[in-house]
Amino acid sequence: MSTVPVPYRVLSSRPETSDCVSLTLAADGASLPAFSPGQFAMVYAFGVGEVPISVSAVGDVTVTFTVRAVGAVSAAICRSAPGGALGLRGPFGTGWNLDGTDGSDVLVVAGGLGLAPLRPAVHRLLGGAGRLTVLVGTRTPADLLFPGELARWSDRCRVEVTVDRPTPQWRGSVGVVTALLDRVAVGAGTATALVCGPEVMMRRTADALLARGMPPGRIQISLERNMRCGTGHCGHCQLGPLLLCRDGPVVDCAVSRRLLAVREL
Repeated sequence: MSTVPVPYRVLSSRPETSDCVSLTLAADGASLPAFSPGQFAMVYAFGVGEVPISVSAVGDVTVTFTVRAVGAVSAAICRSAPGGALGLRGPFGTGWNLDGTDGSDVLVVAGGLGLAPLRPAVHRLLGGAGRLTVLVGTRTPADLLFPGELARWSDRCRVEVTVDRPTPQWRGSVGVVTALLDRVAVGAGTATALVCGPEVMMRRTADALLARGMPPGRIQISLERNMRCGTGHCGHCQLGPLLLCRDGPVVDCAVSRRLLAVREL
């Protein structure tokens, strides 16, 4: 099943930004095993190709992907209308490790589209984490994913949003998401951090949290490389000793920090 796409039907398509949509799918017949937060699927646009996309929501019988149109395949996926079909392979890779987070502090740090893979983890954490804090950074207010949902989350946890380039109407924070770390307090020794976004943002976030005394094994980062097969055979997603489709994308900082420190790796 990992090498043959399974047909899924598009139930809904919701625009998120000018170039991003969220597609909710259900199996058109036999379904794939359940996805865990942080895992990804190889999503196939019939006749065009396939790309790896992390799940952005998981239902009882549905799965949602939030996709940005950046190439021919992702653009074709974004154009999929309700009733249309896509092929899925998966689930692949490691997910966010939420074991031991009940009753403890959890810090979620997202940059740009990185909020999408973190979203299903937040859905689970809202019911169990002791003190949940969500920090989000994006380029402009128009690029912010799930603004309505962020507002609802703020009723149940702390949510802070910052933008790089504000509009005249923007009344929130301005600057990089790592600057928001100075506003929050977490129990460094027992807290867990989940981080996803541009690589430089993840590296700086991890460095800041390590400087606060957070153990590297409690800082989880979702890494991205060119995934082609999803099964660890083609080698396109190699990062040092890791094949990220198999050993990632979620890797703790004890492993990822030394790899991200190597230029051009």
